[in-house]
Amino acid sequence: MQPANRYYKCSKLSEVKFRYLLRLFALDLTASDAARLTGLSTRAVNALYLRLRHRFLVWNPVPAELAGAIELDESYFGPRRVRGKRGRGASGKTIVFGLFKRGGQVYTEIVPDCSKKTLQAIIRGKINVSAMVNTDGWRGYDGLVDVGFDRHFRVRHGRDEFVQGASHINGIESFWSFAKARLQQFKGVPKHTFLLHLKESEFRFNHRYENLYKLLLKLLRQQPL
Repeated sequence: MQPANRYYKCSKLSEVKFRYLLRLFALDLTASDAARLTGLSTRAVNALYLRLRHRFLVWNPVPAELAGAIELDESYFGPRRVRGKRGRGASGKTIVFGLFKRGGQVYTEIVPDCSKKTLQAIIRGKINVSAMVNTDGWRGYDGLVDVGFDRHFRVRHGRDEFVQGASHINGIESFWSFAKARLQQFKGVPKHTFLLHLKESEFRFNHRYENLYKLLLKLLRQQPL
């Protein structure tokens, strides 16, 4: 009788095989590649991957009263833009709003639009008014000073401004590049699982300097699947 799997309760998967599969997941291999290497079915690997991705909804902390230097930006995920559809809110895209604390972590939310009302509701709920807020020139950020964010600095990309002293949004833009590059391997992510993939990308980015396999083992030992 094989010993119980400490990381995946009520599973027929041995702990040795589970750890191997978790190592492949940490390396960001697709389910089909992991299935080929482990001898498991793609369906079984996909089911486990889905369970793991649901955990990132819990493991990514929701910030409150962020202070220091914060970068804000929005990005669009989905199919390539349709000809004739321009600007923020182009057809078929999922809009994601991101907050990046310099020297810290990124936090993302899927939003319905990039209006001033939508963005500033998140900003006022997540960021302390003492923070140094960095944005681009989008009109959704107009009026932040009027609601107490006296240290609001902007780089206007339309005027070829990208860095003005300490004012830039390079950190959050590096996350967008990271997330989009890793999502390309899936050749399209269904809308109903996009949030899971987004939060996985967020977790991977926030822990990019750590041994992800060892970190996942530690978290799953504390709270098994």
